[in-house]
Amino acid sequence: MANSSISQLLAVMAKLRDPDGGCPWDLKQNFDTIAPHTIEEAYEVAEAIAQKDWNEVKEELGDLLFQVVFYSQLAQEQGLFSFDEIVDTLNEKLIRRHPHVFTSTEFDNEEQVNANWEAEKAKERAGKGQESILDNVPHALPALMRADKLQKRCSRHGFDWDTLGPVVDKVQEEIEEVMVEVTQIVPDETRVEEEIGDLLFAVANLARHVNVKPEMALIKANRKFERRFRQVEKNVLEQGKRLEECDLDTLEAAWQTVKLSEKSTQGEN
Repeated sequence: MANSSISQLLAVMAKLRDPDGGCPWDLKQNFDTIAPHTIEEAYEVAEAIAQKDWNEVKEELGDLLFQVVFYSQLAQEQGLFSFDEIVDTLNEKLIRRHPHVFTSTEFDNEEQVNANWEAEKAKERAGKGQESILDNVPHALPALMRADKLQKRCSRHGFDWDTLGPVVDKVQEEIEEVMVEVTQIVPDETRVEEEIGDLLFAVANLARHVNVKPEMALIKANRKFERRFRQVEKNVLEQGKRLEECDLDTLEAAWQTVKLSEKSTQGEN
């Protein structure tokens, strides 16, 4: 059934790209134009998972799979590679990176498993002519996610604090440096931006040290803020007012009311 379904999907994709009767939009696309859609689809999968809407997860995973199939069709048309080659490459890599699962190789603990994983990835980078351990950290990643990945990569090679204290100290240091810049008589926008960036990088480092994904943490914080502010808007409207008519103290009081209400009903911090 799976092979039959995949074959049908590949045939559908080929038809969409067929110059004789295909879809005009699909025919206009190339690798560069599809890439933003792939990023969008990945986020839609993550959103559906966060909402625990499993039917939506199923649909969004299908949309994400379609991106892979689209790339394979483009590549096949250009004589670069096929869908089967994508799958073969993935299978080979997974088997090679997991010798403790697919061969007789044994590791004593998870640390040895991770060390083998990193060694295999290092071989792959060397095979691609990549000299730095940071060479294949994608620039297209969201900034917080990329910061986390850069830091993890360096940490695996010994460039990291081994206790939480210096990490927190660094965050506090970066806050102070931000304040130095923003309190100048005429703040230098470039310097302010640089120090804010350093602060965000330090916060990402703190998140990593306490096993929190900074990107996901901020996504959840955004959702929480949006949910609470929407309730503030609703409460204000129910009082016959508009937001523009309320001063900050009034809005802050409404915010605290919503926050306390959530804590009492959901136990949320």
